[in-house]
Amino acid sequence: MSLWARFKRVIRSIFGGAVSAMEDPKLILEQNIREMNDQVPKMNENIATVKANVMLLQKEVQKREREVVELTSKIKAGIQAGRDDIAQQYALRLEKTKGELERTKEQLKYASAAYDKALQVKKTFMREKERKIQEAKDALRAHERAKWQAKVADTLEQFEVAGMDQTHDEMIQRINEDTAKNEARMELALDSIDTQSFEIEEEAENIRASELVKQFKLEMGMGDASGAASEPQVELPEEESTEAGKTLGRQRTQTD
Repeated sequence: MSLWARFKRVIRSIFGGAVSAMEDPKLILEQNIREMNDQVPKMNENIATVKANVMLLQKEVQKREREVVELTSKIKAGIQAGRDDIAQQYALRLEKTKGELERTKEQLKYASAAYDKALQVKKTFMREKERKIQEAKDALRAHERAKWQAKVADTLEQFEVAGMDQTHDEMIQRINEDTAKNEARMELALDSIDTQSFEIEEEAENIRASELVKQFKLEMGMGDASGAASEPQVELPEEESTEAGKTLGRQRTQTD
């Protein structure tokens, strides 16, 4: 290997590595998508130019064909009028016009073929463009997922490296202990309250309300006094049951 070739290889290795390090695949793919989209207007412009050429040649062919018909008619008219000199002039022009017509038709043939080829190329380009753009979008989405997964992996690694797992478990344990203490205090506070007396008073109120309803029914003629014998019995402490009996007795006396 010559010295110059070795030198070029060293240069390529240095700058090639630097360029590769600076390349961002995401940015390059996005730029490729923009460039492919930018090619579409240029291609449409070129196809329009080819199409315009075809249309001009078609009009030229039609014009030449009309001239051939007119010159042929004039030649026949000159011959019929006995003016061969005029017929000869028109005959020369007719020959020239027919030559131009053939050349124009040939040009039109190649122009039409070029137009059809341009349409085929555009169709192929658009199909390939859509395929490459879709591939690029899929790759970009995969790139974004990979970035997110990398962040999650870094976070999970930091849990163990920074001792976050231990701190997390310790805080959860402390919260559970505080919760258990508060629940125990609540149970003790409820046990210290005489809830039985509240229940007895509530039942006594229910009995009194029932007696009042029965009294209204008797006054309205909707019931009899025999219903009073079926009033509910409540187990009360000895002292409270005596007091409740006296109260109920007074209420019955007042009712009678």
